[in-house]
Amino acid sequence: MAKVIGIDLGTTNSCVAVMEGGEPVVIPNSEGSRTTPSMVGFTESGERLVGQIAKRQAITNPEATVFAVKRLIGRKFDSDEVRKSVSVSAYHIVASENGDAWVELRGKRYSPAEISAMILAKMKQTAEDYLGEQVTEAVITVPAYFNDGQRQATKDAGRIAGLNVLRIINEPTAAALAYGLDKAGGSSTTAGPAMRTGGAEKVAVYDLGGGTFDISVLELTSGVFEVKATNGDTFLGGEDFDQRIVDFLAENFRKTTNIDLRKDRMALQ
Repeated sequence: MAKVIGIDLGTTNSCVAVMEGGEPVVIPNSEGSRTTPSMVGFTESGERLVGQIAKRQAITNPEATVFAVKRLIGRKFDSDEVRKSVSVSAYHIVASENGDAWVELRGKRYSPAEISAMILAKMKQTAEDYLGEQVTEAVITVPAYFNDGQRQATKDAGRIAGLNVLRIINEPTAAALAYGLDKAGGSSTTAGPAMRTGGAEKVAVYDLGGGTFDISVLELTSGVFEVKATNGDTFLGGEDFDQRIVDFLAENFRKTTNIDLRKDRMALQ
């Protein structure tokens, strides 16, 4: 039977895992890392670069290297979230014919789903290299706050990458499953009395990632998780911490030299 892979398509980094012997194994990529930067770049010759190799050349090719495209997927160009992305991105974010946010790289426009598909294809290839067989099916995680349009765009990205997406699963649900919170009477040290006796249990899951900081309240009943409430800030993650540091350093440099590095796209990288 062909293996089904699980993919965490993150704002900053992505990773892929597979079940082996009943246990999940996170698969290292060709560089030996278990996480891959969620970045895509295009060289002057038209070569497409994904992952670590894209990150390495971003400093000299900022306008043709996309990062944090997850913040754009399923969003309109005139939304507040996209406006924030435009203000901190070296690459060009444009409006498509239907008003969605797309990116323009070296004169060609791409939807966020297309860019995400390139990252998913990298994850697919990583899994195939490890398993030594073709992979066609996957489960992909998304934030609990993703709406139907964003979830469908993520499925579309999987299809473009050559994957049959069996399920889109909420990230906090995946985290709870990883900690064994679905196993009544299991060995998890975090399982509460209600969980062990089969009653309903509420669990709060905090997710501090590269692009967001979220909290979700899950209710577990008979081994099934339901998201009862979710909230968060899509611009309060590692990328934003980095941006605050950049702003602080750039402002101090401006005060000292009267040169504003924030107007230099390459310097911002």
